[in-house]
Amino acid sequence: MLETSARLLRLLSLLQTPRDWTGTELAERLEVSSRTIRNDVERLRALGYPVNATRGSVGGYRLGAGADLPPLLLDDEEAVAVAIGLRTAAGGTIAGVEETSLRALAKLEQVLPSRLRRRVNALQAYTIPVPRDDPGPRVDAKTLTVLTAACRDHEQIRFGYRAHDGSESVRKVEPYRLVNWGRRWYLVAWDLDRGDWRTYRVDRLTPRVPIGPRFTPRELPEDVTDRVRRGVSSAAWRYRADVTVHAPADEVTARINPAVGTVEAVDASTCVLHTGADSIETLAVHLGLLGYPFKVTEPPQLVDYLRTLADRYRDATRVWSAECRG
Repeated sequence: MLETSARLLRLLSLLQTPRDWTGTELAERLEVSSRTIRNDVERLRALGYPVNATRGSVGGYRLGAGADLPPLLLDDEEAVAVAIGLRTAAGGTIAGVEETSLRALAKLEQVLPSRLRRRVNALQAYTIPVPRDDPGPRVDAKTLTVLTAACRDHEQIRFGYRAHDGSESVRKVEPYRLVNWGRRWYLVAWDLDRGDWRTYRVDRLTPRVPIGPRFTPRELPEDVTDRVRRGVSSAAWRYRADVTVHAPADEVTARINPAVGTVEAVDASTCVLHTGADSIETLAVHLGLLGYPFKVTEPPQLVDYLRTLADRYRDATRVWSAECRG
């Protein structure tokens, strides 16, 4: 049987999982009586841990939120995951969290057992992040906090917004969801002046105070991720193309990354891929990797480049065949 201090730590660890525990379940886990569990719960409460209890057949114990942050008990894998996450946040795209992440990481590493510290340090020493070709825009952490709070509380917000063409405007919206797409953040909201759903780049908006009145939530018209995928990604493309692919729509959808575009079925064996890219070369490569016959009629730059690639590949195979025969 565990000593009292060890048993309290084990009990606290169980209560930190996001579920309700009956007294019987806790007693079986710790191999003590239900009365001992009740006494241990009171000991935790005396130490400042807000242990909530509900009665009835579906009742139980759960650790609630308190005025102060209590010590967290993490198992080995959880501790390593938190350390990796803090390191990643320190070099991420959310401005203002780098120093905070490093402070939290320093505190965590100070109390990590040596075996876990070695694992975390090895990950840092022997992994090399490759910088992206197109570093993503940085988003202010306070802006994300304001937007998520407005979404949660159903409060209207006003913000200054810089559009893709550089024009400035002031928007008044009902905010609903934040979507993290790759290295960018987007706000899906109902634009009150335009009377329609809109998607905004968070790095291009500046919230204005005070926050507006509460609103009655509307029903979202579609999955917010699909909305961002179709609207925002395509709007950012420099070149766009509607490509006829001679394959079933579900097969083409399974082969592409959602950020590449959307697929529209024509019949059982044909579909149209609405896609795009920042360069003609990238667009041509994506199409070549589809693995299905396709037809492109526009834009003309893409048609010309595909012809150039076809000639280049044909010439390359001719040279190889001639060398083999020689």
